Amino acid sequence: MAGRLFAVVGPSGAGKDTLMEAVHARRPDLRLVRRVITRAVEAGGECFEPVSEAVFFQRLAAGDFALHWRAHGLFYGIPARIDDWLARGEDVVFNGSRAVLGAAAARYPELRVVHVTARPETLARRLKGRGRESAADIAARLTRADYALPEGLCIVEIANDGALAQAVEAFAAAFQPDRV
Repeated sequence: MAGRLFAVVGPSGAGKDTLMEAVHARRPDLRLVRRVITRAVEAGGECFEPVSEAVFFQRLAAGDFALHWRAHGLFYGIPARIDDWLARGEDVVFNGSRAVLGAAAARYPELRVVHVTARPETLARRLKGRGRESAADIAARLTRADYALPEGLCIVEIANDGALAQAVEAFAAAFQPDRV
């Protein structure tokens, strides 16, 4: 049996990483993908593999990424080893970009999308609190927050504005095994 692939998407500050970590604590069987990003490790945030742009493009040319994209002036890659995990029947979860969903669905037709959202004022407060972006960067991220998802995908919407426990419950429900 093949595993299921989940793309967790949503605007910066929606709480995707927080929800992924909380659900992984409950469901250690879920394979959380560590993204490869051309960002300095000192920038903080999620657990990621920092690389230079030169290394990123070397790895891209070598076929090391199942998916890749550019956002916020950085390059992101999802390692190709996810194909092995899926073939072994493991459920795989990655923090993706809404802009890469079309390519992801073309490569993985059974792709499932968990779309995490929050109100603009919540996003602004969280982005300011993490201290990584300037006011101009935060404003730019907020203008991209309302982004249409491609049609025809299996999408679960999670609003993450209220109590974290409530969002975690809704998020966890998205990863329940399929009923036959």
